[in-house]
Amino acid sequence: MEDKNQSASVLKVASKKFDKNSLFPQALARFCYGELEDFKEAEIWAKKAIDREPKKSFIADTLGQVHKNHLRNKRLLAEPRELLQLAHKAIEAFEHEEELAEEEHRKSMIEDEKSKVLWGLNTRGQFGFLQVCNILFDRLVCQNETWKEVLTKNVSMGSVLESLGDNKLFRFRDLIENLREKVEKKFMFFDTFLIYSQSFMKKDKAYVSKEASECYKKYVGDSVPKDKDKLQQILQKLKQKLAITSAGVLSCLDRTCTSDIELIIEWWKEVWKSNDSTTDAFVNFILAKIMLSNKNQATSSSDYKNALRLRKPLPSATQAEYHILSLLLFWPSDDEDKPVSDLNQLIKHASCAYEQEYKTMFRSRYLRPLFFLGPGKSLNRFVHRRVLEILWTKDALKESNTNWRNENIFRDSTVEERLLKVEGVVRNYRVYATFRGTEVEVEANRRDSLCRSEHSGKSKSEGHEMDTCDWIKLDPEVQKVNEMQSYSLQSDRGCFECSVSTLRWVCKEPIYFTYHFGSWEEHTERINSMDYLPAGPLLDISVLAGTIEEVYLPHWIDTESTTPDMFAVLHVDACGDSIETVSEVTSSHVKLLQPTFSRKAPIFLKKLGISVKVRSDILIFKTTKEYLTLHVYLVPHCLKKMVDEEESAHGSKIILKPGKQESLEILDSFNLTTDADNAEIEPETVRLGYDSGIYFEVFIRNADSDFSLRLITEKKDDGDTIWKRTIRRGDYRSGNSDNTQNEHFIDRHRTALIQRVKDIKHILDKLLEVGLIRQEKYDTIRKIATEYDQMRDILKIVTAAGKGGKDAFLKILKGTRSLKPLLAELEKCS
Repeated sequence: MEDKNQSASVLKVASKKFDKNSLFPQALARFCYGELEDFKEAEIWAKKAIDREPKKSFIADTLGQVHKNHLRNKRLLAEPRELLQLAHKAIEAFEHEEELAEEEHRKSMIEDEKSKVLWGLNTRGQFGFLQVCNILFDRLVCQNETWKEVLTKNVSMGSVLESLGDNKLFRFRDLIENLREKVEKKFMFFDTFLIYSQSFMKKDKAYVSKEASECYKKYVGDSVPKDKDKLQQILQKLKQKLAITSAGVLSCLDRTCTSDIELIIEWWKEVWKSNDSTTDAFVNFILAKIMLSNKNQATSSSDYKNALRLRKPLPSATQAEYHILSLLLFWPSDDEDKPVSDLNQLIKHASCAYEQEYKTMFRSRYLRPLFFLGPGKSLNRFVHRRVLEILWTKDALKESNTNWRNENIFRDSTVEERLLKVEGVVRNYRVYATFRGTEVEVEANRRDSLCRSEHSGKSKSEGHEMDTCDWIKLDPEVQKVNEMQSYSLQSDRGCFECSVSTLRWVCKEPIYFTYHFGSWEEHTERINSMDYLPAGPLLDISVLAGTIEEVYLPHWIDTESTTPDMFAVLHVDACGDSIETVSEVTSSHVKLLQPTFSRKAPIFLKKLGISVKVRSDILIFKTTKEYLTLHVYLVPHCLKKMVDEEESAHGSKIILKPGKQESLEILDSFNLTTDADNAEIEPETVRLGYDSGIYFEVFIRNADSDFSLRLITEKKDDGDTIWKRTIRRGDYRSGNSDNTQNEHFIDRHRTALIQRVKDIKHILDKLLEVGLIRQEKYDTIRKIATEYDQMRDILKIVTAAGKGGKDAFLKILKGTRSLKPLLAELEKCS
């Protein structure tokens, strides 16, 4: 208990010190209700977190969790009034969270970005509401069975107050009378949400569907009131079988309630034939008939096409399920000479209905397949996804959790036999199915399985392998503005790779873009909460001209897994952060098709018990300081070139040593040691992180001999030396006469030129005049804040131009009157 109190004290100090940060009071509230069971204190800190960030739904969730756990923690015989008071507070908190979540989702939908997948809609408020109602039902009913009749609305609370034993309960009348209706609404949301879609990144939690169903069944009740009319009685029965919606009907096989399908058909038939019939009723009747055919039971040979036409909804009604069913029924069968309807028009109607009814809800999720086309006639040719899952797993009781995106299921011969093969063609990254002269565009399940249209016109089972492409390496133009180094590249059509970041791209036209490296610091907490780790550099990319068809972001994860499900891409823009799915992964890159750009980086899914290793490099640089000073970096592999660029910009020289990449655990700590006399090393420990700015500095005042460097892991279990290299005297003593004689004047006096050349504008004019720079570069350098940095950029350009460029630059310096004393001094030193 003492340790727990100490932890709480630390969180309190952090909450007060960082008085704008909402995460510390949120963590403290969770700790208070979860570990200390101090619900009063937890409520105080949860409200403080909300005060700091009142618009964030994930912060608001904590207050609801406090009250929910308090309710659950109440003794079994607690007073109903006390239970209802806590439930009321929890419900208010969760409904407030739900409102915030909907507003967040609405704002993030303002920009319609085709390839972007948003962070999922926060559904914790709705689920928390159902959990509270579930707990409340159990606690009240176990005390008095009359509560069951009240909560299922078979009787009004006012009529049974006396038997409930507390007339003051009447003040909760509004809360209680609305509970069943709200529970039904939220259950229907989750039923549709989880049956029609699934998370792109992680499996949906099975307990969400289970607990939502349990709560719904309790409030719907297990009786059919005799005082209701026949239609109301049938609808009550459908609710009890969880088949009151289209999604519910379509989940009959998922729920292994196949014995009820015939009853469900009969009930929906009665609803459809009643005076109050709706299009939904007829649609659900037909869907139930299709489900029965998937149970291997014979159904009517009628195709119901004409009946469906007669029930077409008004243009103002969406009814996506009606249009999906129309598309299924009118899809041409094997024996038709030509399609009996305009399939493209049907697809358009279905697409529009989906966009109006479900697009917002499912924008962040993968749409689960409902049916597949099979051989045969009428309703028997529609194969429900559950049938294929059972064929594949050979287990009818196994939970339905197939990852349809990886398509392994379709390689099973028994599954293939149930499916109709369709001819098709690929053009311009689009797939078209063809039926006796009619061509229909369809959405590819895995767009990375499409070949590039300029190479082939046929679909392929697998996409081209990224690592086998002939990538043309390009050196970027480097610019530095306000201490930020940016890189610009331009290319014609083809496949290219940046020599600094190893970023790759494919384009069909000339393009021009810039990028710079961003910091992971402000994003790690967010992605850690989603069980991800940074997996590559954060690149802020801006395309200024042309279109990039494919982009390949470098990653540093050392893993044998190359399934896209393990990786995602973080996308950060003015609207916030979001995630995108990747279409392909290799040992070094993740691929995105037709991307949009802002700040992007690969992220990697953490798995419990599996350590994540990073391909890392150890780099040694000799600085220009008076005494021997080395910078020793430990960085993820794809940051190697960036570090080299940054050190070179300050005049440092890399000391190359033989050896291979190291595979190290991310966020592990390491020590650097040396056997050199009087050496000083700072800092004592360096952690392998996600950015490039941390290094060991090795200082040796009078170095004049060989010495060794060793990198040691700080892990208590092993503490092994993971890297050891000998630094020879010749590696850091570059002052022998031969080398000095061969070294160009510009290289030899680089530091002095940076520090002492002042007449930059005159030099830029001369560089422009002789063609060493263009006007665009001239303008860019002029915007750089300090003369030192302006000179560094000039020297980079001159050095890149080779000996001829250095000779031309030296000639410009010698022709500048103000620099003659400096040049005379430097020549004398040489």
